[in-house]
Amino acid sequence: MSSSSLIFVGYRALGFVSNSVPLAIRYEPKKREHYVVTSVGRAFHTYNVSKLGLVSISNLQDDEITNLTVDGYLVFAASGKTIRAFLHSKEVIYTYDGHQEDVALLLPFGKHLISIDEGSNFKLWDIKTQEIYMELTFNTEYFEVTAIVHPCTYMNKVLLGSQKGYLQLWNVKTGKLLHTFSGWGSAITALEQAPAIDVVAIGQSSGDIHIHNIKFDETLMKFTQEWGPVTALSFRTDGHPILASGSTIGHIALWNLEEKRLACQMRDAHKTTIAGMKCLPSEPLMVTSAGDNSLKVWIFDLPDGGARVLRHREGHSAPPNKIRFHGNNSEAVLSAGQDSVLRSFSTVHDSLNKSLGRASMNKSISKKQGLKLDEYMMPPITDFASEVTRESDWDNVIACHRGLTVTTTWSYQRSTMGKYKLLPERFKNSEHGVGAVALVVTMTSCGNFCLIGYSSGHVEKFNMQSGLHREGYGTPKAHSAAVRGVAVDSLNQVTVSAGGEGKVKIWRFRAKNLLDTIKLAAGVSSVNLHRESSMLAVALDDFSIAVVDIDTRRVVRTFTGHSSRITDMSFSPDGRWLVTASMDASLRTWDLPSGNLIDCFLLDAACISLCMSPSGEFLATAHVDDLGVYLWSNCTLYSLVSLRPLPADFKPTYMELPSIFQARGEENEEREMVSDEIVVYKSPTQLADELVTLSLLPESRWKNLTNLDLIKRRNKPKEPPKVLKSAPFFLPTVGTLEGFKFVTDTESTNVKKTSSSVNLHKLRQLSPFSMSLKMAAESSSYEEVLGKLKLMGPSAIDVEIRCLSPEGGGSMDLMVNFLHFIKYILEKNKDFELAQAYLSLFLNIHGDFIASDSMLRVEIDKIAQPQSAAWTSLQKAFHETMCLISYLKNATV
Repeated sequence: MSSSSLIFVGYRALGFVSNSVPLAIRYEPKKREHYVVTSVGRAFHTYNVSKLGLVSISNLQDDEITNLTVDGYLVFAASGKTIRAFLHSKEVIYTYDGHQEDVALLLPFGKHLISIDEGSNFKLWDIKTQEIYMELTFNTEYFEVTAIVHPCTYMNKVLLGSQKGYLQLWNVKTGKLLHTFSGWGSAITALEQAPAIDVVAIGQSSGDIHIHNIKFDETLMKFTQEWGPVTALSFRTDGHPILASGSTIGHIALWNLEEKRLACQMRDAHKTTIAGMKCLPSEPLMVTSAGDNSLKVWIFDLPDGGARVLRHREGHSAPPNKIRFHGNNSEAVLSAGQDSVLRSFSTVHDSLNKSLGRASMNKSISKKQGLKLDEYMMPPITDFASEVTRESDWDNVIACHRGLTVTTTWSYQRSTMGKYKLLPERFKNSEHGVGAVALVVTMTSCGNFCLIGYSSGHVEKFNMQSGLHREGYGTPKAHSAAVRGVAVDSLNQVTVSAGGEGKVKIWRFRAKNLLDTIKLAAGVSSVNLHRESSMLAVALDDFSIAVVDIDTRRVVRTFTGHSSRITDMSFSPDGRWLVTASMDASLRTWDLPSGNLIDCFLLDAACISLCMSPSGEFLATAHVDDLGVYLWSNCTLYSLVSLRPLPADFKPTYMELPSIFQARGEENEEREMVSDEIVVYKSPTQLADELVTLSLLPESRWKNLTNLDLIKRRNKPKEPPKVLKSAPFFLPTVGTLEGFKFVTDTESTNVKKTSSSVNLHKLRQLSPFSMSLKMAAESSSYEEVLGKLKLMGPSAIDVEIRCLSPEGGGSMDLMVNFLHFIKYILEKNKDFELAQAYLSLFLNIHGDFIASDSMLRVEIDKIAQPQSAAWTSLQKAFHETMCLISYLKNATV
């Protein structure tokens, strides 16, 4: 599906751990590690059990995954009517098509795979050839398959459970029914092979659990689970005769098979139905998953034989109400869910996710009573605000709850609920607090104060360090209707409040006196302040947005286009864009300088909260009836995007929500097609002939040309110490004017050069650069010469310039040609810094030779004129600029 937005493209989804599809456990012998596979919609996650770290994410499937199973090498996932086999939990290598209804059950069977769909059609597949080996069709009126297991040591046989409680043993090789078990009158919901041969545990919808010997068709023992249907069964294999059973209300029962009694209860193991439960072979560990979006590893080390949580990964069990980025690095998203839990999701790695806890009136009692029996649990958070300043000193998050007057504080650093529950004094013993509900909150950028707006029209200020009430705005209250928004500027000078009566009021932060009132066309729904630009976005009840400039105190922009209630708004970090979401399922981006709509697209589910990251890299969204937090990438940061105002008759198209794994092949093709239509401006090499133009080469290519000798001496490695030669008995001496001196070895071995020695430099051939310089002198075009010098490094340039002199193998003509080349560059006003560097190196090397030759001195005089003219022009521009800067720095207004 092509992208319908030029600005945003789906990046990934956060907060998904598991759903109601049962988990699967696999063992990797090479790594000696157990892995757990859980479904998260159209993809599945693979975690290692040792740390519950996310190992891999599968490719995205066409439909929701309905069943998972594993064998020694592959992961099998059923989505709709199709089954796919994954290698390394990512790549699809086999696909099995043939079912006419959705696949409900899967079971690996050696080199084969058994699949059963909702119509009780049984198929046996060859895994590698992807062909159907055998098919069976059951009459759903008499035998509707609900569970399947392969009894150990029963070759080519499977045991099937039905909706009416019957059991059937089939030989899948011959396709014959071997035996029918009469059953117990209620639907079979779970089958599990016991550690003992011929014994199978059978869970029923009535809550009964039967330990049955299928060889003799005899029930060995029976347990009754009083919490409703049995959803999962698992045996411990570490030497303890324990059977674990899961229920629909999240409880787990542990049954002692030797004493035939209930050994222990694990209440509130999950908030919803236990979907998957597996005990690890020969280890005191058990892994469970549920539809509450959680995955837990339990260890059996309690005195009563029970288990405690060893590791866990969780997301929201109910959809989020509000999300906001925390901090200035775009790495954490705070999310308040309808499960009354405040969570932090990391955009960097899932291991950095954390929970700040669930809101409670009395945390100590809540821990003792458990999650489901917690009568002190507070309602979900409807609005919150956070600041990173002073977060190590005191609580740095303030939150208000649905239907409550009291607000709570939280600590992000300590990942816990704070110690203060804020309530104004005037609400405690007066009629003002009757029916008043905290609706909106905000915090100052310094982290010292928070402001709370109430449904009664009051706006109150609290100190975050002490939790004390400071003062309120207005006499007796700030607004005559419910307060829908409150904000404070970055310097704590101005407080802005907005009420349902359609008025925006501006107050002095400390003095609390009213500065101005702005009357809007309709009632206010919500506000969002961009502190850096002092722009306040106000969502109105007539589905329009008014942008108010706090400094000038007037409405500067009005945007219309949404057809339903505006749920949230967010400014881009630079204050140029305003992104708005509405219950009409649209997401719109407005350009504030031009006042136009520049981007718009529709979503399958309405966005209820959104926020742009402080770096502008991501847009985070939360949606109706969705547990996840979705990240959208800002394409304008890494690609060229032409943003034009959308026409009045523009019809937005739908975009899919980002998935855990996002394939963007088609979206990239679409973006390339759009980019092809954009005319890219290319700057000319020189704007005007009279302007001095630089080459823009790195400084390392030309700046150190005159210092190469010094650099080489500094970088020369130190020689290792040499062993001193033994001194001869008689030291040779020679006579001098002052007497005599000793003769060293080097002096005795040196041979004086004769005048007849041959200069090898004169026999050297000209280099490609010297040949180009010689040819360029004939055509008076030195562009090729300049291009070769630009490709050379400093050492190569030094060698080439040294070789221009007759002593280095060159000639007088080559030196003259090089000076003509420098003059050519200076007259063209191009590559000014290169000409200066090359000329400086030439003069340093050949200065003595130039001083002794009259022809070279004449050429140097010719270069002095364009050199002086170019530098005079630059020096004049520098002086004018410095004078202007000095004036601006010292001028008094």
